[in-house]
Amino acid sequence: MHPFEYERAAAADEAVMTVSRDRQASYLAGGTTQLDLMKDGVLSPRRLVDITRLPLRGIRHTATSVHVGALTTMEELAADPVLTERLPVVREALLLGASPQLRNMATIGGNLLQRARCRYFRDPAVAACNKRDPGSGCAAITGTQRMHAILGTSAHCIALHASDLAVPLMALDAVVRVLGADGPRPIPLTRFYLPPGSTPDVENILTHGELITEIEIPLLPEGTRSHYLKVRDRVSYEFALTSAAVAVRLEGDMITEARVALGGVGTIPWRAWDTETLLRCCRVDAENFRTAAEAAVEGAVPLPGTAFKVELAKRTLIRALETVTGGPP
Repeated sequence: MHPFEYERAAAADEAVMTVSRDRQASYLAGGTTQLDLMKDGVLSPRRLVDITRLPLRGIRHTATSVHVGALTTMEELAADPVLTERLPVVREALLLGASPQLRNMATIGGNLLQRARCRYFRDPAVAACNKRDPGSGCAAITGTQRMHAILGTSAHCIALHASDLAVPLMALDAVVRVLGADGPRPIPLTRFYLPPGSTPDVENILTHGELITEIEIPLLPEGTRSHYLKVRDRVSYEFALTSAAVAVRLEGDMITEARVALGGVGTIPWRAWDTETLLRCCRVDAENFRTAAEAAVEGAVPLPGTAFKVELAKRTLIRALETVTGGPP
């Protein structure tokens, strides 16, 4: 681990200016795995700016949304009664992530910014990683691929986005509010993450020094049913092989509105736009669910180690749809 300077920020704008002016500076906050990656020799910032004492913690409600401070912990948000009543899909994703000990430390902003869990990215002994060393190659493409992506991949990177929470937030059109050197700005989560393309090292649209201050989660309309289903190798403390966040409104056996996102399969939390279109105004029916699930993985590029995820993702989504609709009959 290389030597670095440490300082504790007294205000958000002070932290932003400090990091914005220094390309070798990074924020220190719960959930980003910054220190883990420094210990492993993956990251080596010259300066760490600790933001954990800033007043960016707390939850407030409006008639249409929940506003969550970036330093609010996962466990604090999961305990919010409004989530239980109006956003169960978010609460379920929170409680299925990590362990209670980690959820009491990991922050909402940190969860959204956690780096890839790709074993090759996190092992400096592996030379070929375009995310860590642009232009060096991607060892995962010819290596062990089981925990990698099938959607949004490129010839340069197949690393999976690991967040559970980001999946329902993507489906709900959550908004990330950030503060930068030029002031605050809102970023829809659907635009926040970037697929790897030819620049896997650029994971989101934040400019250097921009700080997440709040996440705005729109409330689902009254009567909407929602669910987060996570399929994994073991019951706890494990990343998803596949997952599905689903929210639907029903009129009898007809779906009138649908929101769908997938996890465990994409290089970013994967919004299934075509699936939503197919589900709207369709009956609760096994064939309709299968057609919608096929659309969700359209364009998948599986490799030998990830080929199983194509069918598993479809079955995961179908099961989530069956759960929220109570069908098919």
